[in-house]
Amino acid sequence: MTTDIDWENPADPKPGSWQRDHVRQYVESGGTEGQFWRGTQTLLLTTVGRVSGNPVRTPLIYGEAGGRYLVVASKGGDAEHPLWYRNLSARPDVRIQVGPEIIQGTARTATAEEREAYWPVMVGHWPAYDEYQAKTDREIPVVVIEPV
Repeated sequence: MTTDIDWENPADPKPGSWQRDHVRQYVESGGTEGQFWRGTQTLLLTTVGRVSGNPVRTPLIYGEAGGRYLVVASKGGDAEHPLWYRNLSARPDVRIQVGPEIIQGTARTATAEEREAYWPVMVGHWPAYDEYQAKTDREIPVVVIEPV
């Protein structure tokens, strides 16, 4: 885990976006509000910008498996991977906030076997993931975050 990152002051989503409002609610409440959203659970993922080198925070739906956290790089079924996924692909050190708990971790793309096992877990949290996968040619990655 690198220590040159200012994890305490990440950039948040664009002002005026629902993601920005969600992050603000999550952070200002110390994680007591915002973890549960639209019938599922969310965490805040902080990655390191692959170009800027600065931390960037994103709210994401998550699942759990064997002490690991799972997130899906869907971008709503867009043809391209989300920026946060490209960031962690370049630099796997991450920080997550799950409710009030803040955890340093290492992120990686699930193996083919893991994806096969974890995809249904994540669809259980957000059924639209199957729709997103159907509308894109790319295989939507499942990301495994292992606490360090």
